Amino acid sequence: QVQVVESGGGLVQAGGSLRLSCKVSGLRFDNYAMGWVRQAPGKEQEGLSCIEWSGGDTPHYSDSVKGRFTSSRDNAKDTLYLQMNSLKPEDTAMYYCATVRYANCRDSWTRDIGYWGQGTQVTVSS
Repeated sequence: QVQVVESGGGLVQAGGSLRLSCKVSGLRFDNYAMGWVRQAPGKEQEGLSCIEWSGGDTPHYSDSVKGRFTSSRDNAKDTLYLQMNSLKPEDTAMYYCATVRYANCRDSWTRDIGYWGQGTQVTVSS
């Protein structure tokens, strides 16, 4: 049984930082690219970043978080991370970790999700 469990969300002031973690079990973690997706109330789901299986290549980022968010992974710990700096109120959303169906990132990665986590709420106050 595959489990994807996010943690690290919370309430932070604008300009602050948070680090999300995502622990995966039940599959061979280093066989798959991993992604972070967020959804704010009333808005469409947004794919934030995709990191390929080894973490060696520069992750893909959406324009809205490029330069502020950094995705990384520790394959020895089956864990994905998202370091979020310079947070803005518009970053308020539920953040989801997801496995991707293949090892490398493609432009279509958000349509190729294997497993989702339950999400962790991030709230940024102004």
